[in-house]
Amino acid sequence: MLKIYKTIILVLCLQFVGIGIAQDYTTLIQEYLNSNRSAVGVTEQDISEIEIIDQVFSERSGVTHVYAAQKVNGIEIYNAIGNFAVRDNVVFYFSNTLEANVLSRVNTSIPGINAVEAAASAANELGLGSSNFLITNTLSGQEFLLNTGGISQEEVPVKLVYTVSEDNLRLAWDLSILTLDGSNWHSVRIDAISGTIINQNDWIVSCNFGEAHKAMTLDTHRKLHEPTFGFRQNTATSMVAGEQYNVYAVPLESPLNGDRSIVTEPQDLTASPFGWHDTDGAEGAEFTVTRGNNVWAQEDLNGNNGEGDAPDGGAELIFDFPLDESIDALTFTPAATVNLFYWNNIIHDVFYHYGFDEASGNFQENNYGNGGSPSDSVNADAQDGSGINNANFATPPDGSNPRMQMFLWDTRPPSPSTLTVENGALAGDYDITGANFGPGWPGTIDGDLALAVDNGAGGDPNDACEPLVNGAELNGNIAVIRRGSCDFVSKVLAAQDAGAIAVVIVNNVGTAPIDLGDNGNGGAVTIPSGMVTLADGEAIIAALENGDTIDVTVEGGGGPNRIDGDLDNGIIGHEYG
Repeated sequence: MLKIYKTIILVLCLQFVGIGIAQDYTTLIQEYLNSNRSAVGVTEQDISEIEIIDQVFSERSGVTHVYAAQKVNGIEIYNAIGNFAVRDNVVFYFSNTLEANVLSRVNTSIPGINAVEAAASAANELGLGSSNFLITNTLSGQEFLLNTGGISQEEVPVKLVYTVSEDNLRLAWDLSILTLDGSNWHSVRIDAISGTIINQNDWIVSCNFGEAHKAMTLDTHRKLHEPTFGFRQNTATSMVAGEQYNVYAVPLESPLNGDRSIVTEPQDLTASPFGWHDTDGAEGAEFTVTRGNNVWAQEDLNGNNGEGDAPDGGAELIFDFPLDESIDALTFTPAATVNLFYWNNIIHDVFYHYGFDEASGNFQENNYGNGGSPSDSVNADAQDGSGINNANFATPPDGSNPRMQMFLWDTRPPSPSTLTVENGALAGDYDITGANFGPGWPGTIDGDLALAVDNGAGGDPNDACEPLVNGAELNGNIAVIRRGSCDFVSKVLAAQDAGAIAVVIVNNVGTAPIDLGDNGNGGAVTIPSGMVTLADGEAIIAALENGDTIDVTVEGGGGPNRIDGDLDNGIIGHEYG
């Protein structure tokens, strides 16, 4: 009987929601714009092709938010959107990004290149290499879906638009490419005549906290935040099944604010009516791992955005895993992943009550008939191996899965290490420092040294301040680079991109070598690096230029400890928000 009653209530609620969003506001919007053309700054022709593209009714405020796109020649103008707030069939607020005098500003209505050519041009201009795009779905004469082209993780949507450029409206192809390494989700407008990029942005917002935050350590960063979430717990119902999570629970912001605790059935049944492990909208969990309608949390230690391990709570859905922050974070990956899963769900459920629901484009696999586009739960990567001291969140349009990447953090500076030359006239031990970025010297690393050579345009061809020209020689080896005019992170990244497994920087002054400083972009570095003295380094360079093969071993001096951003609920909330 309880289940039948809930079904009836759900149907009635959906009917009322339908009433709230079904009204056609086209006439109301046209009349409003025509009556206010002077204030809005548009002509009658400018708004003659206005088209409602979305409308969302907020039960909390009783307001319907109506979004209208501006078109010219039947083609949408990119980001020319009118946002209208309507209550009681009256527009009481209008946010305007519409364009004026559009007919006189457009360059053409006929593209010179097609959708496939535009995507290939974008890949080339973005430095992603050659592509093999094909149309997989023709949505209209102006909109297409392409395959991944061998350079994108996702299929590539392409749509004909006008975009503003130097006060003109240029015909362009709007498309998005998620790079294979997951570091960028490029949203670009490609000139439909020339094939060049007119403008672009990145859907991945990366929160690199830089050297200042790193010096403070994550603990200090934690202290900058206060708990921000209030949450009402629900009583048990038949839709949940005694789920338990050992986490830093609401309202704790981090381990600095208290200990972990077991929370039972923390779901909010308005926001997650079938619990956190459901996807089909029927009673009973579909998953016993940290996966469900709102989020799929898993480790991504290798940083490949693939399917990593997701902790399994068993049939009883009990997620209680050991955690000791005094030892390496890799020993408590399951516990960290559970905390990430819990907090993504908590934020989802809280935000739901403040208007971020299905119709407003929230993140859910199944929208339970409440509007919006489904199949877009958060992919949350715990202990992501693609960087450190960082976090990011990619938020594509409604209907595509966003991705949250949480990283490990350094807690102490690198320790001195030893570089041992195993052969030749230089055989012996040499001191080498570390870096304030990257993974540190991980115990023992072995390889041959290879001298980096750039195009020499900046003066010294061995300082890697210009594009490298001997990438094949560096691939799989330890790069040797002179200290020079450019920053250390740029040098190491250049060698890393060429395939080097580590970097040895040669000091250019006679003083003691230093730990390599971060320029704020060190989160992208995944290989170890450090500095040797001027005398030691120049002897090595001379031997390499003489054609000697130098095999070395670097014994790590401990390197930086790691603690886990997955346990900092303030960072998780920051990324989600």
